Amino acid sequence: MNGITFAEPKFLYLLALVPVIIAFYLLKQQKANASFSMPGLSPFNETKRTFRHYLRHILFAFRVLAMSFLIIVLARPQETNSFQNVSTEGIDIVIALDISGSMLARDFNPDRLNASKNIATEFISGRPYDRIGLVVFSGESFTQCPLTTDHAVLINLLRDVECGMIEDGTAIGNGLATAINRIKDSEAESKVIILLTDGVNNMGNITPITAADLANTFGIRVYTVGVGANGVAPYPVQTPFGVRFQNVEVEIDEDMLRNIAAKTGGAYFRATDNDKLTQVYQEIDKLEKSKIEVRQFTRKDEKYLLPAIIAMLLIFSEVLIRQTILKNLT
Repeated sequence: MNGITFAEPKFLYLLALVPVIIAFYLLKQQKANASFSMPGLSPFNETKRTFRHYLRHILFAFRVLAMSFLIIVLARPQETNSFQNVSTEGIDIVIALDISGSMLARDFNPDRLNASKNIATEFISGRPYDRIGLVVFSGESFTQCPLTTDHAVLINLLRDVECGMIEDGTAIGNGLATAINRIKDSEAESKVIILLTDGVNNMGNITPITAADLANTFGIRVYTVGVGANGVAPYPVQTPFGVRFQNVEVEIDEDMLRNIAAKTGGAYFRATDNDKLTQVYQEIDKLEKSKIEVRQFTRKDEKYLLPAIIAMLLIFSEVLIRQTILKNLT
């Protein structure tokens, strides 16, 4: 971080004298105009003021400016350069996001999927020192973004996620297994998976419990999140008259999600609306904090040379003009 500071700021109070000196000079100029009576002014009608008459005020301007810059020199301006050396044990996090068709339900604003994406984006932005990756799943699963500290790229890829990218269904076990595969070889001090789903495992060749045992083997902690309101939720249904919304009972296998979390040392959360989902991420954020050591270094460079040079040039210019152009007026 760069900025100008002053080692002796008390000298800057002397700048308050500048307007006083200017006012005194203007007052003096008014009193300096003498008057006398003559029979007529015709002898002076042709007399014009030369540029030297106005140039004499420049001497005063140069003197005041030179004094101002010398005061700044006395205050010793310094440029402060600060930088940080950050070391962290680090946490690697993979977000496993359900993108099945049911994530378009409107019990969240605007729907479950977009609410999950928006709130996950805030979570990612708040953890600048962690590597974070993204896995999406429905009937099958794939890695949308591997572990990275380039969160701008990750967020852009998260925004591109849509329902219908892959075969529909809810393969929770496969989604968790893909996330495990992405993080298992990490050398981070802490390895975490955040699994968000709104349904029941109904596809895939790996059961969620098998995947949970695998995560436990690799020392991966899994936080599971059930996304959906209690009771019923409006689901989009395609009809001959277009898309209509139909209230359908929300069915989340909470026992299975609790079991996954318990096996891996994580925790289970239920998010019934946008605010609750935000609270879930905040809670996970508190539980998984990077251990960061920050050492700050500050270097100060003296910056008085430029104002000193300007002050000397102004003084030299005043003396030069006084001794040449305005020699006969002063």
